[in-house]
Amino acid sequence: MALIERLEKTTDATHWCGQIPMNYVYTAGRAGELFFKTLKEKGEFVGARCNDCGIVYLPPRIHCERCFSNIEGNNVKVPNKGTVHTFTVCHENYEEKAKEAPSIVAMIRMEGAAGGLVHWIRKCEPEECTIGMEVKAVLKPEKNREGSILDIDYFEPIKK
Repeated sequence: MALIERLEKTTDATHWCGQIPMNYVYTAGRAGELFFKTLKEKGEFVGARCNDCGIVYLPPRIHCERCFSNIEGNNVKVPNKGTVHTFTVCHENYEEKAKEAPSIVAMIRMEGAAGGLVHWIRKCEPEECTIGMEVKAVLKPEKNREGSILDIDYFEPIKK
C-alpha cells in the first residue's frame, strides 16, 4: 500500500509492509539549542528559572511545568555536579553481546535544578555506585565539542 492510497476500513491499517517513506528532522528546540550551545561554547550547564515558582529546570524549558509561565530567556547557570537519582549496570552492548566490562548509566539530578540528565558514570565500579552518590561532569576538550549531550564525556564520583 502506498501513502497516497485511501483506506476503506480502519482494520486495513493493522500493519505496514516494507519501509515507511518519511523524511524528518529532529531538533532540540529553542531551549535545548541554548543548552547545547552553552555546553559547547562555554563548557557550562544552563537552566531556565521560573520567577513565579522559583524552580530551575535542567534541561531548560520554554514554559514552567507547574504554573505554565513563559520562562524563555530566564537563563541561569547550573553547577556541573549533582547526585545519582537512579542507575543501572549494563552487562551487554546494544547488539546484546556481552561487554568486556560492565558500564553504568545513571539519571543525575543536577545541583540546584529540577530534572536532570541521563549519562554514563565512569571511574566507579558498579558495586561502588549508590543512589545519592555525588558526581561531577567531565567534559570533552573544547576543540572536540559538537553541541550535543556527548560533549559531556561522562560523570565521575566526587572524592571527599
